[in-house]
Amino acid sequence: MRLLVLGGTEFAGRAVVEAAAGRGWDVTVLNRGRHTPVPGVRSLRGDRTAPGGLAALAEGGEWDAVVDTWSAAPRPVRDAARLLRGRARRYVYVSSCSVYAWAPPAGYAEDAPLVEGAEPGADRTDYARDKRGGELAAVEAFGADGSLLVRSGLILGPYENIGRLPWWLTRIARGGPVLAPGPRELPLQYVDVRDLAEWLLGAVERELSGPYNLMSPQGHATMGELLDACVQATGAQAELRWTDPDVVLGAGIEPWTQLPVWMPPGSEGHGALHGADVSRAVAAGLRCRPVTETVADTWSWLKALGDGGAPGQAPQRADRPRVGLDPTVEAKVLGL
Repeated sequence: MRLLVLGGTEFAGRAVVEAAAGRGWDVTVLNRGRHTPVPGVRSLRGDRTAPGGLAALAEGGEWDAVVDTWSAAPRPVRDAARLLRGRARRYVYVSSCSVYAWAPPAGYAEDAPLVEGAEPGADRTDYARDKRGGELAAVEAFGADGSLLVRSGLILGPYENIGRLPWWLTRIARGGPVLAPGPRELPLQYVDVRDLAEWLLGAVERELSGPYNLMSPQGHATMGELLDACVQATGAQAELRWTDPDVVLGAGIEPWTQLPVWMPPGSEGHGALHGADVSRAVAAGLRCRPVTETVADTWSWLKALGDGGAPGQAPQRADRPRVGLDPTVEAKVLGL
């Protein structure tokens, strides 16, 4: 299989490239050259936001599929898709469950109402409208049968550049009492970036099209299992102090951002971010590894970034805010 990945050196794009290379596929990547590419792939230089940024692709080439993880203004998706129309059989756009009109009810499937997307040629608006605009751009160029829309939710795993799981791991590695937002049994829904990549490549092989919610089945893990796995992976002397959601919210702590991954039970946010119907993706081959494996491998990656056994600093996307709870706020809530 001949695969073109637009990007291909960070998080989801890198996972796709590594998985495709592991299958023996012929892989080409186009990016700005700011990060080390995966060994063994053909690397082209180009900045999709600059005039002439797709010139390296204009020189020719044909592919079985294109994978695009762009998440800002939809215009670069439109430009790439139009250029590659007729030279690739399928356009795979890694989208987001944020394209559903807020707040989708727990159990929502791919036919749930959508936000009004930005025009495919628009400049940046907001994340949800831009992602939907990217979907529209892909479908405009490749048609409904030639485009695959991967509506991911929470993505975790090695190479994460948002900071959610890395924050929990580094916090727990410091040890001591840790504010653990309850309840322990709170069901989570996410996808390991490597499972996303493997499913995506399988979908390319089977020539799937249309939208797919791409996260683990509901309750694949719980908040307790996630944080227990962090304690186990780091080997830290950490004490998880499970705290009632009302206490957490009463302290003015923001779910999802200050306490990554966590959304209060029964809230609109929990239903939207941890309650999608993924039966379509499961029927199409989605398999999800245990949370312990995702956490342990992410910790191993963080340690490899460091020096002398201490974890290194995870990469941080410049267009996303940093996540995590201030230690003074945590200590105050815990009465320390």
